[in-house]
Amino acid sequence: MRGQRAVVSAAGQVDLEWYDPPPPGPGQVLLRALSSLISPGTERAFFLNLANTNPEYPYFPGYSFVGEVIAVGDAVYSLTTGDRVVCRAAHQTYALVDGGVCAPVPPQLADEEAAFFALLAIALQGVRKARIELGESVVVLGAGLVGNLAMRLAQLSGGLPVVGVDLDPWRLALAQEIAADETLVNDECLAGDLRALLAANGADVVIEATGAPAAVATAFQLAAAGGRVVLLGSARGNTQDLNFYRDVHRKGLLVIGAHESNQPLHDSSPGCWTARREYALGLQLLARGRVQTAPLITHRYNWREFQSAYAQLANWDTDALGMLIEWD
Repeated sequence: MRGQRAVVSAAGQVDLEWYDPPPPGPGQVLLRALSSLISPGTERAFFLNLANTNPEYPYFPGYSFVGEVIAVGDAVYSLTTGDRVVCRAAHQTYALVDGGVCAPVPPQLADEEAAFFALLAIALQGVRKARIELGESVVVLGAGLVGNLAMRLAQLSGGLPVVGVDLDPWRLALAQEIAADETLVNDECLAGDLRALLAANGADVVIEATGAPAAVATAFQLAAAGGRVVLLGSARGNTQDLNFYRDVHRKGLLVIGAHESNQPLHDSSPGCWTARREYALGLQLLARGRVQTAPLITHRYNWREFQSAYAQLANWDTDALGMLIEWD
């Protein structure tokens, strides 16, 4: 049994290569790919070797994998052949993983919806750390995939209003359709527009979800005195000209780092859940219709077209949000 997988051999160079997946050992399962989702910000950054990535070549991109169990190793009791699951595996025909990292897909949930599980988990842990209270105002900078998901989760957590901010009017229109109460185009008048909208001198919570270094300074400026700023996007470079006295210290801001690498491996605690528990919750939110992802899907590629998908990713097409890879 042979499969194919995406491999990045150098910055900006991606290919498909043949490989032979080994049989599952104790505790492992072998999965056949059904769908995988490109994570635009992270995968583009590593593909192009942007700041704060430093990939080691070759590497195998991707971490949003939906598959069917086709073989089960010894000591796996919760999964059986034919089960549909999600896990953090790369873009590939077959994935050999530990059975304990897989989360079952609800039967009513389509493969392409389930593929958003990892990005939902990323957005979830950022929103959790904000500790949003019912009626607090929330501003999310960035209306990409993670930003839209963070807006919707902020709504579900009681944020009111939830305001989406982006440079792209089309993305903002989509955000207002599925995730935001209000939207603003990020321009020179943003601070004044936001204060007029909130009838307050800033937002209770600001979630930075762009990964653009300059947006970090904007997040500090838009937060109200005593507010919280969650750094959910992975900034690709250094933020210049920050005045910490003016924008953080004097305002009494709480600045929260929300990188997924800090999630616990085994035991959840308030505001800090394990990745697998977040995956299961994300799938349930999707299955119950509380989060919509279908409007976020903008492109579908057959796995044979993977290089074309990554070419579009490298060009940073703002009309590209959810880029699905479909597997035979």
